[in-house]
Amino acid sequence: MLLIQYKTAAGERRVGILNGDTVAPLAGYASTLELAQAAIAQGKGLATLADAAAGSAADESYEAIAREGRLLAPLDHPDPAHCQVTGTGLTHLGSADTRDAMHKKIGGDVETLSDSMKMFRMGVEGGKPAGDTPGVQPEWFYKGDGSIVRASGQALHMPDFSLDGGEEPEIAGLYLIGADGRPRRLGFALGNEFSDHVTERQNYLFLAHSKLRNCGLGPALLVGELPAHVAGVSRILGTDGQVRWEKAFVSGEQNMSHSIANLEYHHFKYGLFKRPGDVHIHFFGTATLSFADNVQVQAGETFEISAPDFGPPLRNPLAVSPTQYVKVKTL
Repeated sequence: MLLIQYKTAAGERRVGILNGDTVAPLAGYASTLELAQAAIAQGKGLATLADAAAGSAADESYEAIAREGRLLAPLDHPDPAHCQVTGTGLTHLGSADTRDAMHKKIGGDVETLSDSMKMFRMGVEGGKPAGDTPGVQPEWFYKGDGSIVRASGQALHMPDFSLDGGEEPEIAGLYLIGADGRPRRLGFALGNEFSDHVTERQNYLFLAHSKLRNCGLGPALLVGELPAHVAGVSRILGTDGQVRWEKAFVSGEQNMSHSIANLEYHHFKYGLFKRPGDVHIHFFGTATLSFADNVQVQAGETFEISAPDFGPPLRNPLAVSPTQYVKVKTL
């Protein structure tokens, strides 16, 4: 099942089931958050509750919703400060060629490896533990709160002090913390984690700076488990709408050095991230970047990330935002 959030032509919020171009709005729920809260309260699955609420209102056209700019991110919170956006890196094995090259890099004496390659090797060796035991912890980063999330069609704004604004085609897990402090996973969505790779390459200690940016999410929430193999395509569309760069990407546990359960454990093991009522968007990483092919995306060009399991593609144009020097005043 695929769910989307959107606004009606009159500006009212809706959550609906997406099937091809048809969107069936759910009666009684204005948001994915409300639907998830009701599912927890009633002890029902998200898909079961959604199916029961569908069919009482006229269907809408997804194409019309997208064209008119009425799409919303598939999960949000009315108070953006209660939506945590985070991620993990060095988690994906990539294509067969990339995988073979990576294994050659991490072979031999561990002391000769860079810190990043040491961490990648740790994941390969211990990122998929058996049973309910924790595996090795991954690279982890904080990206922002709900105010940075952009729906499909909305621009990703690169601050003018950035050295780069590049896509990261990823799968994100979407979660709600129940009243009992237990995380519930609603499902998964396509994401563009969007980072400043030039800044990050200067020194890996600049990783935190490179991640404090917008991100794209959606359009749809895939309810249920993530397929073991997800195949997609990442593209850069020029200002003329033509494809300037494209490359296939893969995700899913079959293509990862960590299990989803292990990445989730190492995020939610912290009490800070189990605050009842909070929403979490957690990016799982990628092995495919246009930056790796020496592509520098320009303002006005568009990122497009697609994978058949997730319905329509995620599209976000790149924009540049001016910033001012901040001088702090003493009170």
